[in-house]
Amino acid sequence: MAITNFIPEIWSAQLLSSLKKSLVFAGPGVVNSNYEGEIQQSGDTVRIVSISRPTVATYTKNSTTITPETLTDAQRSLLIDQSKYFAFEVDDIDMRQAKDGGALMSEAADEAAYALADVADLYVAGLYTAADTDNEIGTTSITTAALALQYLVELKVKLDNKNVPTQGRYVIVPPWYHGLLLQNTAFTSAADAGTTDALRNGAMGRAFGFDVLVSNNVTNTVGDDWLVSAGYPGAITYAEQINKVEPYRPENAFSDALKGLHLYGAKLVRPSGIATMEASIT
Repeated sequence: MAITNFIPEIWSAQLLSSLKKSLVFAGPGVVNSNYEGEIQQSGDTVRIVSISRPTVATYTKNSTTITPETLTDAQRSLLIDQSKYFAFEVDDIDMRQAKDGGALMSEAADEAAYALADVADLYVAGLYTAADTDNEIGTTSITTAALALQYLVELKVKLDNKNVPTQGRYVIVPPWYHGLLLQNTAFTSAADAGTTDALRNGAMGRAFGFDVLVSNNVTNTVGDDWLVSAGYPGAITYAEQINKVEPYRPENAFSDALKGLHLYGAKLVRPSGIATMEASIT
């Protein structure tokens, strides 16, 4: 019974690592995990405290009397309200007949991590419907490579107008939109001049200060309209943990089994930090 040699903490770390590699909307560089802390159980709340910006005034030598202002604070809550699990088993016969039974369990665990990541990614993608109203571009027909590139510029301007930091900006598009971008030499040249890192987490190049990411989890708002989303990592915070990973022997079978619990939550903390466009294929 090889499963008796599995150490839950190691499996938990492995699953969490595999999960993060599969994320786009909830991946590194798109969201931040500043408030992740310790998540012990579903329903835990992470308190996010912010402080008002001090006023800058003019100082005149031998004249100005300085009176410190009282700053105000605000508190928001990141609720860890998403609880998802997996459970699978591998029959002893399959384990025995497989060339490497341990590898079989590892592959199954990786698949479980990918499935968890897909569900979490869809959850975070749903937060992009709450951008500031003036950061939203309504339904727009994107039928040519020129239009696809033009509206990346429009999204850039939306973020510029809100003083969104330029460092770490990204835009997430569906595959069909990316296909149009690839038909535009202006984009392919920008991609050639961008990062030389291997493709990961949907990264497909750079354009106009954006890391261009591709995902099948882009929100389909209605019909053939898809929500193209741009932003920077400070806009959305995300906290997650593989809370429990337990190997066990099912009572009614001759098999090794593994189950795991994934806790997470996300919050759009800066609606002005994202910009969206409903892009229509037709």
